[in-house]
Amino acid sequence: MKFHLFTVALTGLSFLTSPLSAETPEQRGEYLVQGPAGCGNCHTPMGPNGFIMDQDLGGRLVEKNPAFTAYAPNITPSGRVADWSDAELGRAIREGLRPDGSLIGPPMPFAMYRGLSDDDLAAIVAYLRTIPAVSTEVPASTYNIPLPPAYGPPIDSVAAVAPGVTVEYGAYLAGPVAHCMECHTPFDERGPMLSSDLGRGGFSFHGPWGTSVAANLTSHPDGLADYTDAQIADMITKGINADGNPMLPPMPYGYLAKMTSDDLAATILYLRSLPPLADK
Repeated sequence: MKFHLFTVALTGLSFLTSPLSAETPEQRGEYLVQGPAGCGNCHTPMGPNGFIMDQDLGGRLVEKNPAFTAYAPNITPSGRVADWSDAELGRAIREGLRPDGSLIGPPMPFAMYRGLSDDDLAAIVAYLRTIPAVSTEVPASTYNIPLPPAYGPPIDSVAAVAPGVTVEYGAYLAGPVAHCMECHTPFDERGPMLSSDLGRGGFSFHGPWGTSVAANLTSHPDGLADYTDAQIADMITKGINADGNPMLPPMPYGYLAKMTSDDLAATILYLRSLPPLADK
């Protein structure tokens, strides 16, 4: 059993609002963005002691490598998106296209975000319109690799997935909302999340902490087969491995800790359903 379990989740988990719920779209969006969605894991500046919360969602350098230098922009009301309409901001989040038609590059997980439901997308946009403005500025990202013309065809509508402790809802949480499966599925020549090795792990992430390896999340003994649900929950929300040792970044444990108990249970149920795959 390997104890390097690691996951990245830049942007969250959810339960949908209904006419019978007292939850507003802004509250739902706050849960997604500040909770298991963990948008601040990329968009909030960091200092030596962690996130600089008085500049929350004000943007920062996310990744610098030979392929690209990526900055997560300021997404507060004073940032780059201030003049975009709600529909334009929603399209940028879900399809990766700016109002001028230019493409937003990696590491934004558009392969996953394309599956965000209309309700959750609208809730995220509604919440972002309410947050305090931050006066930070970050440079534009630069890419030394060609970007595709689009990440897929235009999206007309995405239906909501019924909330509940089900495999189906867990797949939605671990996929379009939290994009766990993007980081934990090996890339192939076509890009992320297109490999047949769903959840096998193995991708390396490098940072000031050293190297984190995305773990095998499948039901194989190389993955989660020997973990209890409680151990998996602690790894997701506390960053504590089954052997008691702390896990490494960049997994946003503090954000994931805000998941509702039902959302966490649904996510674990989905992970238990993944076909077993041995580490390569």
